Amino acid sequence: MRYWGYPEYVTVAEKKARAARKLKELSKKNPNMKPVVIEGSKIARTWWGKAWNLNLEQYADYSNRIGRGRNYLRHGAVLDLQIEPGEVNALVQGSRSKPYSVCIKIQTLKKEIWRNIKTACEDTLESFHELLAGKFPKALGEIFTSRDTGMFPAPIEIKFSCSCPDWANMCKHVASVLYGVGARLDEDPKIFFRLRDAEIGELIKQTVADRAEKLLEKAGRKSSRIIEDGDISSVFGIDLEEQVASVGHDPSESKPSRKKTLIAASPAKRKPTAKKKTKGGNAEKAEKEIAGSIPSKNAKKREAVDKRKKVETKNSRKNKGETVKKKTARY
Repeated sequence: MRYWGYPEYVTVAEKKARAARKLKELSKKNPNMKPVVIEGSKIARTWWGKAWNLNLEQYADYSNRIGRGRNYLRHGAVLDLQIEPGEVNALVQGSRSKPYSVCIKIQTLKKEIWRNIKTACEDTLESFHELLAGKFPKALGEIFTSRDTGMFPAPIEIKFSCSCPDWANMCKHVASVLYGVGARLDEDPKIFFRLRDAEIGELIKQTVADRAEKLLEKAGRKSSRIIEDGDISSVFGIDLEEQVASVGHDPSESKPSRKKTLIAASPAKRKPTAKKKTKGGNAEKAEKEIAGSIPSKNAKKREAVDKRKKVETKNSRKNKGETVKKKTARY
């Protein structure tokens, strides 16, 4: 029901349900639909998404109008968002049953600006991962977001159109798409370079090449901490020339040394032991007897210890007998 020419009020739940039904219907015809889905209250979470939205909001031409598209985006009204070099095409569900077509054209990045940005990244950019994650020095971020010389587009570089009947220069459908681009940059920051037609591979290659070249230059310079050979010889009082000559001595010029041949001692030939004739089950018994007849090393040691003990006991007895004789002789 309309009052005084104003449209009927539609709740947020009804807007979301209408957008979901339309998206399901269009997806059957075009499976390549890419809707913008916002989870939570924040539209952008990463550095690239926030920088995109902040760049649009800081211009007076957009600040009063772009905010109208936030609610549309949160309600899921951006059913499709396709980003190509220098162009953004989208479908936005409005109050009518048919979605509105939105086209935004953005001028590609000027070669001079792109060259200056690549030069600025030589000493500050560490890796490709840090670039996409937005983890780089603040100074580099200021270069990217600079109004006149940065990568983000100014209002004069953006042109847009919408199929809705709204007479405003920037309608809420266009505003929702611009915010949708910021949300899409959270998912894949490489899209931003694609939109501005700037080859991100060139930026990484040049940065890595310049860093490698500087490292090679540093490696070619002789450090002041390296001590010269003359200084070492004067400090320690040694002549390094002889040592160097001995180290660089050609082994082929040295006289061949005589090889000492070690003659292995031939093992003593053992006399063949006569095998006793055994009958049947007495074979094992005979082998044990033969093994027992050959004295082992331990047995020889024991015999030597026993002999030594006997000699000691004999001597002790003799000594005792002599002492007893001496005592009896005294008495």
